[in-house]
Amino acid sequence: MKTLENQTLLYDEDCPLCSLYTTGFVKSGMLDENGRKSYCQLSDEEQNFVDLKRAPNEIALINNKTKTVTYGIDSLIKVVGFSFPLIEKIATIKPLHFILKKMYSFVSYNRKVIIPGNVQEENKLQCIPDFNYKYRFLFIAFAFTITSFVLFGYSNLIPNLPKSNIVREIILAFGQIVFQSLLLLKFDKQTIMNYAGNIMTVSLMGSLILVPILILSQFLQLPQTIILGWFGVTVLIMFLEHFRRVKILKLPFYLSYTWIFYRILALLLILN
Repeated sequence: MKTLENQTLLYDEDCPLCSLYTTGFVKSGMLDENGRKSYCQLSDEEQNFVDLKRAPNEIALINNKTKTVTYGIDSLIKVVGFSFPLIEKIATIKPLHFILKKMYSFVSYNRKVIIPGNVQEENKLQCIPDFNYKYRFLFIAFAFTITSFVLFGYSNLIPNLPKSNIVREIILAFGQIVFQSLLLLKFDKQTIMNYAGNIMTVSLMGSLILVPILILSQFLQLPQTIILGWFGVTVLIMFLEHFRRVKILKLPFYLSYTWIFYRILALLLILN
């Protein structure tokens, strides 16, 4: 594998996802040993030619020889394309490049709610993406849609529940966001939207855990103990993850318990 030398990829050290894939570039040999650097460790010289407003939104690749910078999806294409030229040729085709750019923005602007990490507040430079309502609403809608359809399918595996329909699951998922948001009215809109994004990430994660049982049920007659047990374990995992995220966001701890309360209340209404 060819190594792209004398290039430094700036990454968000508070983002586990960013740290993971930039480490992967170095370990795979796509970048040399000095091929990645935390945005927070930018030198005074580098700050003169790196766009400090753009770099937190679009990962920056510094050419250490020419002191020029590439941003966003173009940085990733340049790194991967140096080892795999065919991928670079395909990725730079205008329609595909446009789609890749939008997908990159979708993930980048939502990375703090997809995989949140503890912020190192002592750092003078913080790699925090701008808050973008469009991409946040798109992410919530994306997670909302998948969650609704998965829960619709899973609830129909439980005979003790009244037969489900997609409208009911949509109302329940939307109601969860509204219910929890009402408890945060004293906070600003951005905080509420960040929390809503985290709620939907937890819901999406839970839905993905349920998918294997949904697939197996198409081929096997699964016992109810397995179906209910898997669902119970999924709820526990979701609760623990929700609790962790509330702590990271420095929001009231009771949000995790009201999150459970809403689900219990919804279940009682469904059964009656």
